Amino acid sequence: MSLVRLNIKGISYSQTQNGAYALILNEEDGERKLPIVIGAFEAQSIAIALEKEIKPPRPLTHDLFKNFSDRFSITVKQVIIHKLVDGVFYSSLICEREGVEEVVDARTSDAIALALRFNAPIFTYKNILDKAGIFLKADESQRAKEMKDEEEIIEEELLREDIEVKMDSDSGFSKMSLEELNELLAQAVNQEDYEKAARLRDEISKRK
Repeated sequence: MSLVRLNIKGISYSQTQNGAYALILNEEDGERKLPIVIGAFEAQSIAIALEKEIKPPRPLTHDLFKNFSDRFSITVKQVIIHKLVDGVFYSSLICEREGVEEVVDARTSDAIALALRFNAPIFTYKNILDKAGIFLKADESQRAKEMKDEEEIIEEELLREDIEVKMDSDSGFSKMSLEELNELLAQAVNQEDYEKAARLRDEISKRK
């Protein structure tokens, strides 16, 4: 079976249901999206890895795994989402140590959090993407509404699993000054609220 490379498009946050997050993966050479429901801790860990400028004062669990692996010369070469059963994605870490390759079973959210830390590519099989991918295509005249349509389609797909996910606009942040945003960012990092820190960093980046 042929492999399809995926890139991380982003994470959507729910304001209505605790622990409801969606990791959105994007087909590298196509327009399909693969939404995967993940837990709050994993969403936080992935958000921190995506935001290179945010440095936790203490290592998160996935950072500890990376440090441990580096110490013992273990490398994660790639992540493969290899199975989908009853809405649950199954993944494998393809690891290497001293030229010997090993395959390690992992939850998809953990596997992707580690892939980011090892700069490892993420793949899935074409039949999984055919089954669970959301195909989006828009003409040039529709680009202005593409993002809104995409969010609605992703939300509909996730609601089939009885989980409501809404994109968080953080409209309150847009009214703050850069100085206020940087102060909030420092507080969020010190309090280890990395989800909030990632969103603050997004807002600061928009101003630059």
